[in-house]
Amino acid sequence: MNTNREYLAQTAAATQENLDEGLRAHMLRVYNYMAAAIALTGLAAWMTYSMAIGTTAEGQMGLTAFGQAIYASPLKWVVILAPLAIVFYFSFRIHKMSFSTAQAVFWVYAALMGMSLSSILMVYTGESIARTFFITAASFAGLSLFGYTTKKDLSGIGQFLIMGVIGLIIASVVNLFLESSGLAFAISVIGVLVFAGLTAYDTQKIKEEYVENMDHETSGKLALMGSLRLYLDFILMFQYLLMLLGNRE
Repeated sequence: MNTNREYLAQTAAATQENLDEGLRAHMLRVYNYMAAAIALTGLAAWMTYSMAIGTTAEGQMGLTAFGQAIYASPLKWVVILAPLAIVFYFSFRIHKMSFSTAQAVFWVYAALMGMSLSSILMVYTGESIARTFFITAASFAGLSLFGYTTKKDLSGIGQFLIMGVIGLIIASVVNLFLESSGLAFAISVIGVLVFAGLTAYDTQKIKEEYVENMDHETSGKLALMGSLRLYLDFILMFQYLLMLLGNRE
């Protein structure tokens, strides 16, 4: 009897050890995808900005033909809305894609997001962008670690935060017409809090969604979707913090 109990205890311990090891590998894969996507977004933003800004005949800085097209023509709406369209397409269609196709769409999305965000390089100083980025990175790391390690169920908070995202979208659209600085400040503060909370919630959700015995294809897609959620939390928290802390040119 004791031998059977010891065998069962050893089997359970080995199973838990395998689960923990698999989970760590999965989360590392998620963070690697997310970090690579952020790097690609930053590179795309810088390249877009470099091609959009040039020196005029008078020796002053101004928009090139490319810059006029993406910042001052109707094409700018394509640049702004293309990442949103792709993220919806990716979320709803990933289960029907091959893993290689899903990867390609993910990288295209990260690059297009960089093009969309490139305009912040004209609005804010490079120093304030760098400072805000490192503040965001430190905050994200702490919040994600909390989501990974906490025993508290964050699902109830997550539902509330998702409602907060919907409220932010509505308030942002309304403020396009009102152009209220007070409302813009409130949106920025609430946006930081909402996406800070979602960072912890999404990390816990990714952890809970992990299943050890998966085929490579399913496991890869799950890592891509998890990295997309954390990538969006990071980028949006960065944007809202930049609105609060950034110094304008």
